[in-house]
Amino acid sequence: MQLALARLSMPAMLAPILALFPALAHAAELDGAALTPLWAVPFAGILLSIALVPLMAPHFWHHHFGKVAAAWALLFLVPFAATFGGHALAANVVHAMLAEYIPFIVLVGSLYVVAGGICVQGNLHGTPRLNTGILALGTVLASIMGTTGAAMLMIRPLLRANDNRKHVAHVVVFFIFLVANAGGSLTPLGDPPLFLGFLKGVEFFWTTRHIFPETLFLCGSLLVIFYFLDRHYFLNREEELPPRLDPTPDSRGIRIEGKANFVLLAAVVGLVLMSGLWKPGIVFDVMGTEVALPALVRDVSLVLIALVSLAITPGSARAGNEFNWAPILEVAKLFAGIFLTIIPVIAMLRAGVDGPFGAVIRAVSDSNGQPIDGMYFWATGILSSFLDNAPTYLVFFNTAGGDAATLMTRDATTLAAISAGAVFMGAVTYIGNAPNLMVKAIAEGRGVRMPSFFGYMLWSVAVLMPLFLIMTWLFFRV
Repeated sequence: MQLALARLSMPAMLAPILALFPALAHAAELDGAALTPLWAVPFAGILLSIALVPLMAPHFWHHHFGKVAAAWALLFLVPFAATFGGHALAANVVHAMLAEYIPFIVLVGSLYVVAGGICVQGNLHGTPRLNTGILALGTVLASIMGTTGAAMLMIRPLLRANDNRKHVAHVVVFFIFLVANAGGSLTPLGDPPLFLGFLKGVEFFWTTRHIFPETLFLCGSLLVIFYFLDRHYFLNREEELPPRLDPTPDSRGIRIEGKANFVLLAAVVGLVLMSGLWKPGIVFDVMGTEVALPALVRDVSLVLIALVSLAITPGSARAGNEFNWAPILEVAKLFAGIFLTIIPVIAMLRAGVDGPFGAVIRAVSDSNGQPIDGMYFWATGILSSFLDNAPTYLVFFNTAGGDAATLMTRDATTLAAISAGAVFMGAVTYIGNAPNLMVKAIAEGRGVRMPSFFGYMLWSVAVLMPLFLIMTWLFFRV
C-alpha cells in the first residue's frame, strides 16, 4: 500500500488499549435533532458569566474565572454522561479537544509567545495621525501573521505611545475592531475560520480576491472614524498628563529587540501553510476523531517554536513588553469551558432544519432553497459574535452545500458572505475572537480602564452595526 493512502487507526502505543476496549475506537455521533435547547444552558451560562461577573464582582472574577468556567463545563459534562453514557461523553470531549481546542490554543499560544518576544524600544507620541498609522499597519499585518500575532506585536507600542493620555480605551476598542478581527480577512493565515475553509479546499488567495472590497470598505471606514474621534479627544486641553507624569517619555530613536522572533513568526506561517498543502494521507483515528499527520506535525512544531522563542529571546525584550502568562492563561481557561459547553450547541446547529435551531437555518434560504447572501452574512456573523467563529463558519459552509469547488464559483457570493460574517463580526463582543480577550487583558494590565462586556458592545453596536448594514446593501443584498 502506498504511503499516500495509508491510514492509521491509532498511534501504535495505543493499539493494546484498543484491543482490550474496542468500543473506544469508535466515536459516538451526537444527534443534534434529538436534543432540546436546555442543553445550551451551560454555554449561555459561561457567556453570561464572562459578561456579568467581572462587572458585578471584579475581584472574585480575577481570582476565580477558571473555576467558574470549570463549573459550567461540569454542569454540561455530568448530565451528558448520565444521559448518553461515558463513552459518548469521552468521544465528544476528545473530538472537541483534539479537533478544535488544542489546535486553536497551540496556534494562539505560539503566536502570543513569539510576538511577545519582539519588543519595540523607545516611545513615540500618541497623536491621532500616529495612532491611525499604527492601527493601519497592524490591520495589514493581521492577514500576514494572523490576528493574534499582529495584535500581540502592536498593542504594547500603541499603549506606550498613549500612556500620557487620559482617554485611551477608545484606542484599544478600535484596535480590537481592526487588528484583532477585520484585518485578518484576506488570507487563511489571518483568522481560524478562513483557515478551516482552506483545509476544506478553498484556495489560499480566494478570500483575497473575493472579499477585498468589503475589507477595504470596513477597514477604511473604521480608520477614518477613529482618526476624527481620536482627534476630538486629543485636542482637549486636559487630555494629556503633565510631562513629569508621563510613564514613558517620548524618545527620538526606535529600536527592536528580539529580532530572531521574526524568523520564528515566518516559521509559524510556514507550518500553518504546510498543514493545508501537504496531503500524505496518513490519519490517526482517536475515538472517531481524525488527526491528520500534517496537523500533528504542525501543532508539535508550534510548541517547539514557542519553546525556542522562550530560550533565545533576551530577557530585556520580554521585560520591555511586560510579558506575562496571565492573558493567554485567561484565554486558555475560558475557551476550554467554551469549547466543551458548545458541543451540544454546534450539534443542534448541524442538525439543520430538523434541529432545535432549525429556524436559523431556514432563515438563510428562500422558498426555492436558494441561498440568501445577506442572511448568511448576518446569521454567520451574529452567531460568530457569541459562539466560536471557526465551528460557526463550518456550520454555514456545510449549510451552503459544503463543496468548496461549487462555493468558490457558482456560489461565490454566498461563501464571501459567510467568510465576511465570521471574521468581521468576531469584533462585536470580547468573546467573538480569542485576541479580543488578550488585548483587553494586556490593556487592563497597563492601567487602561476598558469597557465592561456590555460597555464594549455599546461601542460595537454604535460603530460596527451601521457599517455592517451598509455592507449588506452594497455587497450582500437580501
